[in-house]
Parts: sequence; C-alpha cells; structure tokens
Amino acid sequence: MTFLTIDDVDVNGKTVLVRLDLNSPLGAMGELLDTIRIEASAETVKELSEKKAKVVILAHQGRPGDSEFVPLSVHAKTLEYYTKKIITYVDDISGSVAKHYIKSMRPGEILLLENVRFNSEELLKNHPDHSKTHIVRNLAPLVDYYVNDAFAVSHRNQASIVGFPKVLPSLAGRIMQKELESLMKAQESPETPCILVFGGSKVDDSLKVMQTSFEKNSADKALVSGIVGLLFLKAKGIKLGPKAKELLLQTSTTNDLLKARELLTTYENKIIIPKDVALDVGGKRETIDVEKLPTEYSISDIGEKTIEIFEKEIADAKTIIANGPAGHYEKKPFDIGTKRILEAIANSDAFSVLGGGHTSMAAKEYGILDKVNHISTGGGAFILFMTGEPLPGVVALMESAKKHKENVKIISPGAVK
Repeated sequence: MTFLTIDDVDVNGKTVLVRLDLNSPLGAMGELLDTIRIEASAETVKELSEKKAKVVILAHQGRPGDSEFVPLSVHAKTLEYYTKKIITYVDDISGSVAKHYIKSMRPGEILLLENVRFNSEELLKNHPDHSKTHIVRNLAPLVDYYVNDAFAVSHRNQASIVGFPKVLPSLAGRIMQKELESLMKAQESPETPCILVFGGSKVDDSLKVMQTSFEKNSADKALVSGIVGLLFLKAKGIKLGPKAKELLLQTSTTNDLLKARELLTTYENKIIIPKDVALDVGGKRETIDVEKLPTEYSISDIGEKTIEIFEKEIADAKTIIANGPAGHYEKKPFDIGTKRILEAIANSDAFSVLGGGHTSMAAKEYGILDKVNHISTGGGAFILFMTGEPLPGVVALMESAKKHKENVKIISPGAVK
C-alpha cells in the first residue's frame, strides 16, 4: 500500500486542507461528552501549524435529522485546548466568507470551517464525480495539499473524503498513518496465535471479519460475547429467553443466524462461546451456566467461567484484534466482563488493536489507552478494513500519490515507489 504522509513534503507556507473526524457524542445542553477523537486529531493539526502550514480544517458532526447535527463552535474551542493553538472558527464552508478567511491566512494559522455536512452535496449518494461538487471546485484552487486524517469516515464515498484527492496532492495525517500501519500489520502478517475478541452489537460486521480471517488463516480463534455471543448461543441451539430474543430481533437478521450456524459448523473449534452469563435481576448480578437458560431476565454480561477462559486465551495470544464490549458495560455491576477482558489485553505481551467507539470509551474509562498498541478511531471503517474491503478514502489517497508524485517535491527518498 503506497501513500504519502506529512513527512514526505514541505508544507512551509503552503495552504493545507485537513479532513478530520471531530464527530463526538453530545449531551442535552450541546456539550461534548467524549473528546477522544478531537484529542487524537490535535497531533496532526499542531504539527502542521508548527511546520508553518496554513491549516484549513473540514469536519462533521452528526447527520441531518438527528439531535447531534450541530455547528462546530464547541469543537473549535475543544481543539484549541488540545492543540494549545488559536483556532479561528468560521460558520461557512466554501462560500465567500470561507474563501476570504483562507486567502487572508498567514503561515501557522488554523481555520476550522463549518460542519461539512451542512453542505447537501456531502451526503449525496452515487455522485458520478465528487471532484465536480461545488465544495471541491470552490476550495481546491485555494489549497496546495489535502490531508486525510479522518480514517473513521474513510469508508464513506463523500466529497470531502474522495473529491479533493482527485485534484490535489494528498497526504495521510498522523491518525490515518497509524491506522493503516497498525491495521495492515494485524491483518496481513499477524504473529500467531492471533485471536479475535468480538462483542457489542455489530453482529453482521463481526461475522464478516471472522469469516474472512478464518478463510485466510489469519486468525486462530474468536472469543465472542455481547450480542454477538448471544447470537452464537442461539446458533448452537440454546434457548435464551424472551428479552434476549427481542434484543436479537432488533440487532440481527435470519441471515446472521444462518451465517453464525455455518461458522460454528465449519470452525467450531475456533469459536469460543460463553459458558455462563450474568443476569440483571432487579439491578443485581446473578450468574448462571448457559445450560440453565432460557431466562426471563436480561442477559447483561458474560459470567466468571467465561471471563477466566477468555483471560487465558488472551494471555497466550501474540496478536489480538478486539471490537465491542462484553455486556452492558455502562451499568455496574455488568461492566465486569468488559473491564477484565480489556485489562487482560492491556497486560498481555501481544500486539493489540482495539476498534470501535464503545471499546475506545471503555478503554479510556479503565485507564488502559496507553497499554495497548493501537486503538482505532473507526467503527465501520475498522471492520471493513479488517474484512479486506477497500475504503474509498484510502483508495483515493493511494491514487493521488501515484498521480501527483511527479508534480510535488517529495523530501523523503523512497516515499512513493
């Protein structure tokens, strides 16, 4: 995989358009409930500013119709806090006001434009050529380089992700660079034993990664919990009870159940399903073996026996790819499974990659962010990458590197072959 990074060109005095993913959960008063993505994005922004680039930022928050579809004024203040730089926020995207501010910038200055999804073209599906959209036509002539540091939305075929690389020399920011280097290592040449640790509610995504990994022999085992674990229990013929049944109806399909059965039939020795589960009995935790199911109560976590089995597998692993919590980790005492699994990963000697927003938030809460090798900022992008699916944003970066390598002064020998 060939792409340029911000190490490979001289950005001094250049205008650099940076696509970030600042999308964050919001509270009732519009406050940011979690700033992990903004904190991560600060590295690229600060570095470009200190290299005397004129930094113009495009980012999004929410999507049309939801309560989190808001302007980026709070994000500007938060990014300012983490970069320790002055961030000028402009409530325009590609109109005359935005263009005026960009033309007036001096080296080292940072400008955050308005929520890019306020532009209706951004979310157009099946657009024949995103480089022909107004946002690209208006901004590209004012810019020397485009930087994609939004891995988490690089599975989207949108103007701010794929339009600019068609007309501008394009680089990977620090988040994108780390994501690609770490995920390629975990995907293409993992040290064995390599285990998948999958929980959460993204059933279809987890099944795809498991199937691809087993078919390629790039994973030795899969430990399943959360709703993914419930699906496999059902696939094994275990009746769960009305509440778990309703939960599965909301989060999975008949095709998912058939796929889980197929995986169990083909790879039964590789898939470790829960041996016991924790029930929510009036807010109290009660553990039962899966043989004693069904139950009228909610299944809210894995039990002690399962946790110990998972901990042993994790301790023996050399590569770990994890995505999704083991249960209702937001509610004590049903956070035990998630907490102990993440702590086991943090304490292991394995090369470890965590993916997904909930997994990242839990890792931050338990204080283990710096004890794993890589925490992916992407949910859907992470899953798709691990299945081998090409991400439009990554493809655009690679194609731009090939197209523009003769037109830019590359300062790192051998950067693009």
